[in-house]
Amino acid sequence: MKNNFIDFHSGPEVDIILIKGLLEKVGIYGIVQNDYNSGNMAGFVGGTLDTVRLKVREEDIQKANEILKDFMDSKQ
Repeated sequence: MKNNFIDFHSGPEVDIILIKGLLEKVGIYGIVQNDYNSGNMAGFVGGTLDTVRLKVREEDIQKANEILKDFMDSKQ
């Protein structure tokens, strides 16, 4: 379970980069999954331009949710 990464949030790449940075400030490290770019590099199209996924470790999800809520509240 310690290294089990799960989907945490998806959205525009700019938001994902910002959220990832906020999480890293508190020691939560994630993986960005961009299916569109991955597909282009492999020679086919996969995913959409506007949807990128951020994955975090399952054990960090509760703390990460608090940071995500603050981020989303600040956008409104």
